[in-house]
Formats: sequence, C-alpha cells, structure tokens
Amino acid sequence: MAEGDEDLPRDAKIVKSLLKSMGVEDYEPRVIHQFLELWYRYVVDVLTDAQVYSEHAAKSCIDPDDVKLAIQSKINFSFSQPPPREVLLELARNRNKIPLPKSIAGPGMPLPPEQDTLISPNYQLAIPRKQSAQAAEETEDDEESTDPNPSQEPKTDAPQSTPQRVSFPLVKRPK
Repeated sequence: MAEGDEDLPRDAKIVKSLLKSMGVEDYEPRVIHQFLELWYRYVVDVLTDAQVYSEHAAKSCIDPDDVKLAIQSKINFSFSQPPPREVLLELARNRNKIPLPKSIAGPGMPLPPEQDTLISPNYQLAIPRKQSAQAAEETEDDEESTDPNPSQEPKTDAPQSTPQRVSFPLVKRPK
C-alpha cells in the first residue's frame, strides 16, 4: 500500500483502488472525498425512495425489490436514451430536403442587422428646444393682443415646442 493508506477508511480505499483500476494515477486527494460524498448521497437517495416504496406496499421493512425499483426509477429519470439511428437518419433526410438560403453577403464575415447588435444605440434623450429671447417676447406679445379676426391657419413663424430626440451609440473609448 502507498503512504497514508493505513489511516484511510475502507470506503476511501475502495474509491482509490477504483481510480487506480481505471488508470487514473495523478489526482488531488480531495477527489476521493468528493466521490465519497457523491456515493453516500446517491445511496441515501436510493434508500429513501426504497423506504417510500416499501411503505406504499404496506411492508414492515425494505426488501431487495424496493431497492431495485428505486434504482430503476433513478436511472429512468436521470438518464435518457438517444433515439434509434433510423429515426435520426429520417429526421436528417427531412431537414436536408430544405435548401440553405442563398448568401447575399459580400466578402468577409456577415454581421447581423444593426438593431440586433450590442453596439446599436440603446437609449434616447428628449431635449426640449430652447426658445430665443426675441421669439419668447413675440409669443408673449401675441398672447396679449387679441386679433378680432383670428385666422384658421396656424402660425408658422412661432417656435415649436416639440422635444428633439437624440440617441447615443455605445462605443469603446480609447484610453
């Protein structure tokens, strides 16, 4: 036996010999403890399920059939078998009947549309347009004087108060 094997528990020695039989020579000592924890957790889960099956069958104790059923249910829910080869070949044939779209991109790597990239503008600022002092005075004068014959046409020389939208792309700044 190697150094330090005398003080190892029997289960740790078994894990160590399993690793050696599989050709694993170099590993951290923590690997043995991790395998033991996984091993104990699996056994506790299987025995807990076997106990539930035994209680459901109104048995006084767990028997090998309960343990087999618990292991089989763990296998059924933990692992899934791939579909048969014939099914995969049929799916591939059906998929390959559809031709690939023609490439419309030029030379180089095609990029997705700008709205789908991370470098497109992702926010907008609403900046109200400022009125000049003269335009503000004219607006006040117009409000004070009332026109006896107001025209139905809107005034075009008055400044509009619609906000201006500005968007900023996110680009990487050089340092």
